[in-house]
Order: sequence, then C-alpha cells, then structure tokens
Amino acid sequence: MELPKLNFQETFDFKFKKDKDKFFIYDLVRKTYLLLTPEEWVRQHWVHYYLTVESYATSALITEKKIVLNGLTKRIDLLITEKTQPKILIECKAPHIKLTEKTFEQTARYNSIIGASEIVLTNGLQHIFARFSENKYHFYQPE
Repeated sequence: MELPKLNFQETFDFKFKKDKDKFFIYDLVRKTYLLLTPEEWVRQHWVHYYLTVESYATSALITEKKIVLNGLTKRIDLLITEKTQPKILIECKAPHIKLTEKTFEQTARYNSIIGASEIVLTNGLQHIFARFSENKYHFYQPE
C-alpha cells in the first residue's frame, strides 16, 4: 500500500487493516474501519489534526453529514463545531484532484446550507483557507 505523503507538519498514528486485497483505515470519529480511498486518506489527516493538534473533542467533529442542496442530497466531508455550532467546513479531495475555482464554489455552496464561519478546501497537498464575513469569502494563510 503506497500512500502519498501529505502536506502536514505533524505525523499521525493511523491504524490500518487489510481484508483480502482492500485496505481500511480506522476513523476515530465513527469508531470503525473505513475503506482507504485517496479522499479518505486526506480526511483522516484532518480528523487527526483537529483531535490531536487542535485538541477538539471527538464529539465536535462531524463526518459525512447529509445536506440537501437544490433538491439533491449531498454529503459534507468534515465539519468542526464549537458548542454544537458549525465553525469550520472541510471539503476533502483526493491528492490528484486539482483545487480550482469550481471546487471552491462547490464548498461555498455546501457552506450556504451549513453556515460555518470558515472553510478549508484541501487535497492534502494544497490547502485553501477562507473566512466568511460581510457576505463574502476572505482567503488567508494560517500562522
């Protein structure tokens, strides 16, 4: 199993298992093993980052929440909450997917339903951070 090194300063202690020819990664939020896809590899880095580096409680992280957007059911990748209020919406793409204006607009549309004050669009190699205020997104680089 060859996994790309993602753009995180930290290293995380992931748990893996193999069943037949498929690999699975343990999700600390859902407390189960999930099929290890490129997108899941990225999402699990963010899950571990918010739990270990930012010290959020597991209950503050919501994964694959269903939302309805223009009559279609969609799923958000990861939502960080504070006191049950949406704080950071994280949209994960596989490392080979380019982050474009179109992928950012998708994340912003999801956030129009969620109402988080910040969004992160990531493919694990590149991360785009934006805060929503005054009815528009302001891009920033975290310190």
